[in-house]
Amino acid sequence: MSDGSRLPAAYLAPGTSSFADFLAHQAPDLLPARRPLPQGHAADLAPHGTTIVAATFAGGVVMSGDRRATMGNIIAQRDIQKVFPADEYSAVGIAGSAGLAVELVRLFQTELEHYEKIEGSSLSMDGKANRLAALIRANLGMAMQGLAVVPLFAGFDRVAGQGRIFSYDVTGGRYEQTAFHSVGSGSLFARGSLKKLYRDDLSADECVTATVQALYDAADDDSATGGPDLTRRIFPVVHVIDADGGRRLGDAEVAEIADRVIAGRMGRPDGPAAPLT
Repeated sequence: MSDGSRLPAAYLAPGTSSFADFLAHQAPDLLPARRPLPQGHAADLAPHGTTIVAATFAGGVVMSGDRRATMGNIIAQRDIQKVFPADEYSAVGIAGSAGLAVELVRLFQTELEHYEKIEGSSLSMDGKANRLAALIRANLGMAMQGLAVVPLFAGFDRVAGQGRIFSYDVTGGRYEQTAFHSVGSGSLFARGSLKKLYRDDLSADECVTATVQALYDAADDDSATGGPDLTRRIFPVVHVIDADGGRRLGDAEVAEIADRVIAGRMGRPDGPAAPLT
């Protein structure tokens, strides 16, 4: 405060629609990527989020994430949340350094809200994907020290009338994916599972089930990915986004789907087989 009662002039003057750019000018030390780190490789010092999957269906897109965070060979947390709403029509899932990734998601949420307040309209789906790419690019210095953040972004494009999925690399490279995608340590196994389960005509419920099946397969082969925990009743976080907006499925809904998946695996451990024709 300049005189104890007024905000600084920068807070009152018309400016950029990017909250991250505003913060970079006014308080750069608050940005996650601007915080100093000691020399060395920091990857083993922080918990890591693992597997996120997303798949489109005829009316939108589903994003699901397992609940395990690891630190080396240790399970750091069993019930971490790794899928978050970005705004009303999109969601972002995190893989990589968990603490930094959650902070980046919060900055991204504020970025989208700030743009809407300044411009009076929401960013397009491509605009949202580009803004997230810029935030990831700003984190490159941290990534070079082992604190990489590699999110998965998905949402319903109200102009195109369909669900869309975007993946990224640590330099902020943005890549639009078709039908389905996965990131994190178990992503190879999850994508292999979705290859046999995915169809263009999946309903929302079938798409949710397919992503839960994919996470189960990832947990079956990747020790860093957590499968459904029946003892603690910990199940994946699932977001469904369509023309009416996004919502997180309740724990009871996901538990019912997970229970069906597990019951099916009792008779067929490798999961449902895809038709050959």
